[in-house]
Amino acid sequence: MRLSRVAACSVVIGALVSITATSQQPAPSTAVLYEGSRLIIGDGSAPVESGAFLVQNGRIAALGAKGAVRAPSGATRVDLTGKTVMPAMVNAHVHFGYEKFTKAEGESLPENFTPDNLLDHLQREAFYGIGTANDGGSAPVALSLQFQQDQAARKFPAAAQYWFNAGIVPPNGGPDSILIKGTRPLHANYEVIRAPEARAAVQDVAAKNIPRIKIWLGDRNGSYPAMPHEVYDAVIDEAHKHGIKVHAHATTLRDQKDALRAGADVLVHMVQNVRVDDELMAVIKEKKPYWATVIALGDRSDVCDHDPFFEQSLSAATIADIQANGCRVNPNAATRDEMLTHNFMKMIEAGAQLVLGADTGIRPGNAFGSGDHHEIANWVKLGLTPAHAIVAATSRPAEALGLKDVGTLAAGKMADFVVLNANPLEDIRNTRQISDVYLRGLRLDRAALLAKWKTVN
Repeated sequence: MRLSRVAACSVVIGALVSITATSQQPAPSTAVLYEGSRLIIGDGSAPVESGAFLVQNGRIAALGAKGAVRAPSGATRVDLTGKTVMPAMVNAHVHFGYEKFTKAEGESLPENFTPDNLLDHLQREAFYGIGTANDGGSAPVALSLQFQQDQAARKFPAAAQYWFNAGIVPPNGGPDSILIKGTRPLHANYEVIRAPEARAAVQDVAAKNIPRIKIWLGDRNGSYPAMPHEVYDAVIDEAHKHGIKVHAHATTLRDQKDALRAGADVLVHMVQNVRVDDELMAVIKEKKPYWATVIALGDRSDVCDHDPFFEQSLSAATIADIQANGCRVNPNAATRDEMLTHNFMKMIEAGAQLVLGADTGIRPGNAFGSGDHHEIANWVKLGLTPAHAIVAATSRPAEALGLKDVGTLAAGKMADFVVLNANPLEDIRNTRQISDVYLRGLRLDRAALLAKWKTVN
């Protein structure tokens, strides 16, 4: 059993004490009433066309039509007439900590995984309207637990709330050829060979109160060791005994069927090389799993088209390198697009519960935060309605992650919301028309973040 491989290097953990950012201020106790905007609740219900909501102590205290929500004496009033407010998005599948935004092809380095860099990545998510983000199994456990504790204690500036999956892999397996360059030296994953070791790893995860696990199925076209069936069966069975949800990386028809039959809760990736068949559709109809498509990772970057929304948080050098080395045309693009269109809607029609998972953090062309907007625009391009896309980016990933206080605009929920200058129900690309982002009731200083990135980068 190689449980020692789960711990990050002590020198990296020690970097927590040297984090350069100033402490986050506590949520203000003064009540603030936001009035006049269209409110997209995030649960698929009809929007409130002229709404109001009261925020106090970092949470939504009341919500309804304008004029129906009372504000206490001394409350601040903010007029949002003409704006649209939606919940901050929830990204269920990201890879934090290893990227430094230098090379178009990405460079996952173990020395990059520091609290400072992790915070920077979470701030990039927040800048683009993501309030909660979940690492997809590549994070060093000890450092991540400490970071979560410190973030909960408000020791960091405002950023997306950090969650993570503990990753369980075969020796030398798991994350892709870029990411594994960072995860392997840090011993970020539990490495198991047999079913008893798998159960022991899950028990250790449970003892650390980590509510999610990530496993990787398949052998990446023969280049990686595949996780044996009896091992992932044991992981999933033991996880469910402890109330832990299992996210499964599966990119082929066989792997998706095997993952679901074994009981995986969240299916990560979609089949792109062949059409999905009736057998998989029958399993989807039976299991109704949560499903993170992570289409954007294989797409041409929006930076290639000089889109300012995607370029604004990147340095000029990084943009130039992406445009010079990361914009090659995929000769099989037409075939891939046809396969995506067919398979995407088949999965949705069969009952797959779509959740946002952009797989960002591996290449700067698919960057934190901006990549999420690319992913949800893909869904609508493939046939989804904007209303369904917003649910899949807000309340449903929160549900999939077991998070009860984010994902919708409702009394009692965290005041994590995005103020938009246009209505995304009319055009999903209007999620990019960001006026302001609020996390726990505090307005994010997006201008200061941009200035920092342009200076540092």
